[in-house]
Amino acid sequence: MLRRGSEVVSDGRPVSRVSELGTVAIVGAGPGGLVAARYLLLHGFEVVVFEQSNRVGGQWNQGAAHSGVWPAMLTNTSRLTTYFSDQPWPQGAPTFPHNAQVREYLEQFAYRFGIAPRIKLGHRVDAIERDGDVWMVASVDADGTASTRAFSHVVVASGRYHLPEIPNVPGLDTFSGSLGVGHTFSYRGPDAYRGQRVLVMGCSISSVEIASELAMSGAARVVSSYRRQRYVLQRIIAGMPLDAIAFTRFRVLAGETFPIEVVKAGLKEFIVRTSGEPQFWGARRADDDPFVAGITQSQYYLPLVCEGRITTKPWVRSVDGRTVTFEDGTSEDFDGILFGTGFTLDLPSLGRTIRDALGTDADALRLYHHTFHPNLPNFAFAGSFHQGGPYFPPLELQVRWISYVWSGLRPQPTSDEMRIAMASHATDANTLMRMSEMCLLFSRLAGVEPDVEQWPELKRALLFGPLTPSSFRLSGPDALPDAPLRFAAEAAEFGMITSPELTESEQEMLRALLAARASAER
Repeated sequence: MLRRGSEVVSDGRPVSRVSELGTVAIVGAGPGGLVAARYLLLHGFEVVVFEQSNRVGGQWNQGAAHSGVWPAMLTNTSRLTTYFSDQPWPQGAPTFPHNAQVREYLEQFAYRFGIAPRIKLGHRVDAIERDGDVWMVASVDADGTASTRAFSHVVVASGRYHLPEIPNVPGLDTFSGSLGVGHTFSYRGPDAYRGQRVLVMGCSISSVEIASELAMSGAARVVSSYRRQRYVLQRIIAGMPLDAIAFTRFRVLAGETFPIEVVKAGLKEFIVRTSGEPQFWGARRADDDPFVAGITQSQYYLPLVCEGRITTKPWVRSVDGRTVTFEDGTSEDFDGILFGTGFTLDLPSLGRTIRDALGTDADALRLYHHTFHPNLPNFAFAGSFHQGGPYFPPLELQVRWISYVWSGLRPQPTSDEMRIAMASHATDANTLMRMSEMCLLFSRLAGVEPDVEQWPELKRALLFGPLTPSSFRLSGPDALPDAPLRFAAEAAEFGMITSPELTESEQEMLRALLAARASAER
């Protein structure tokens, strides 16, 4: 039996009790909504989760109208970083789980922690409005029955990736290919594209992954068109998951300490050493500055380009019937066009009070550390940040911070503090953040960032190992007694961190970091 504050947990299931702190409406039963419910229940709140679909999972609920998951899709992040700290993957789980396995994982999570009975499936939230000192949440169930209920707190965890954006391309409305124009969000497998000529536009992860699947599944021709060539990292580097070696605490500390040019050079060296320059594979040349070029990820894309099974082209100049003309002046006929060009921010459940506060005409949420707004008391967003890399660890840390603030474990930021911070980081809402940056941001806010000097046997793993969820249960609120052993085992997987002794190169990097920090403090 495990005790957490005033909650008693037996066999992983929380015992129901009357909330003394208030009731929370959570919009969305995807990863963010479920882990928010977990920690809010743990810290004394009652919760109601509204989910418009007929089952939990959010984006991982393949087939739901708001899901962009296709049948063969695997996670592009490994099991080391695609889980919540209370529920590791079972023994034998694949390194990169299938999308159905992630959905099942989330369903088990909902049942294990007593969240499932608190989820209203088939309930679409139409509006959230402030009324005095409460939030009024209006919802409609699957039968069309409308209801409104008052809550003391609200967490919006409905995500941001469900309104596809298709850019303006001259003549696109004239396209007459038999497969028409679509978005990767609506892609449901390669069957319709076998024997067909397909243009995939964009260089996002979904674009290059779908282009790869089409090329390996019988499409007659696959052309990949994009405005700029990104660097393409593979999911597995020398047998190790990319996310476990690319997103480390040391890289964040280095980014906070060294000049930007040093950081860029280090990133470029890592990219070239592990995945090579795109032009060496036959793709277009990427900008020398990796921050300008950007990064995408696919295990098979560059090898398929190298084999001639995917052809890369610059952006499209115009479309005329079946004929597409590219900016290099070449033209080609296609049967179908798929855009993988991102999403427009869409939060239809927000009422006028919230929209006026946020100014949601902009394509970004301007919030205090991606979470709170000074004009919206007891209101938070979870998972609406723009990020590259695994989402599960920063999501969990963000909702831990939310629950700690609302329950009094962490200080409530004042309105002035929030406004000053938002003004000084005005561009952050549009900036693509790295997972490692978000983890350290939220862990510091939540008071759970481990002090590496207090864990000498784990120091190397904490600095140069994977940012797994268990590494943030070592200290602070909700520390777990088995977290040190679990984290050490995770860091040792794939032969990554098998000894606490720093290598010579790691010692050199650490000395340089400490010297730069000491110099900056003088």
